[in-house]
Amino acid sequence: MSLILEGVSKNVEGQTHIYPTDLTLERGTMNVLLGPTLSGKTTLMRIMAGLDVPASGRILWEGRDVTGMRVQDRKVAMVYQQFINYPSMSVYDNIASPLRLMGVSKAERDRRVREAADLMQLTPLLDRKPLELSGGQQQRCALARALVKGAGLVLLDEPLANLDYKLREELRAEIPRIFEESGAIFVYATTEPEEALLLGGNVATMWQGEVTQFGPTPAVYRQPKDAITARVFSDPPMNFTRIIKAGDKVSFGEGQTAAAKGALANLPDGSYRAGFRPDHLHLHGQDGDALQFRCTLKVTEITGSETFVHLDHAGDPWVGLVHGVHDLEFGQPIDVWLDAAHVYVFAESGDLVAPATFATAA
Repeated sequence: MSLILEGVSKNVEGQTHIYPTDLTLERGTMNVLLGPTLSGKTTLMRIMAGLDVPASGRILWEGRDVTGMRVQDRKVAMVYQQFINYPSMSVYDNIASPLRLMGVSKAERDRRVREAADLMQLTPLLDRKPLELSGGQQQRCALARALVKGAGLVLLDEPLANLDYKLREELRAEIPRIFEESGAIFVYATTEPEEALLLGGNVATMWQGEVTQFGPTPAVYRQPKDAITARVFSDPPMNFTRIIKAGDKVSFGEGQTAAAKGALANLPDGSYRAGFRPDHLHLHGQDGDALQFRCTLKVTEITGSETFVHLDHAGDPWVGLVHGVHDLEFGQPIDVWLDAAHVYVFAESGDLVAPATFATAA
């Protein structure tokens, strides 16, 4: 069982919302659509579901062209960010509602409702109304109603975005378990790179209506094919600076030079963009191939055990994520260090030239 998108695109009032996209999702896989708001995640999911018809291309489900098929005739379930339950019905009746519409017998309906409730840990709550449940329990109810249909394709459009931190963490841990037990194709949309990494499986990074890269989540994270993918798959976004390689030296910003180490060592001479993630900047000298930069401190954000340090390096805005709470003076020069092994190098076109050397480790 597979879902295949061949050259699928979507235009709305003369504007391109989805550029021609090829994507193959296999049975029993978790697939995350990762991208910022308005990158096209929901539009692509609506095309997969049959709620929208693509402007071009076709959709194959189990080898059959279903491009023009109504959503009611497909084995698809969708859960939205705003979890929707029928307030006048019990949890049991909410879960059973799609089965009634499908004409499933009472005995079979009862069996499937109880199986879904058990999977979602809702069995003790079947007689309650949705408004008597916590936010996490209400979202579980919406998920159970989607799963009970026995859909081969389950689409989850930022389903945890409206929940508080504790509930999000709880359901993030449960969704991979639910996915493994159902055997369906799962597609999960999120704006959060951390969520994509926690869910695992495959990831499709999206930017302005394009899928920039698709593959196993750890591989895409460690070796993004271009600067846009690297930016999407980093929170805060990856830091960038222009560099010039000449011999065994690299120039950064306003004439600052360093020895060409790590991914920089084997580059042909020329101009490039270097990128690195915020958590790889340090406020203290590092052993090995550490590069030292003189920056200006702009702002700090303390999050508890960590601090976001906003910097200016020769006009490039950088963000560092460092452990601990630090007493730093705004507007003053500050030295930061970066391990050269954590530097990605991109061509002026944005394509990856040299991955961070740590990314190739097992």
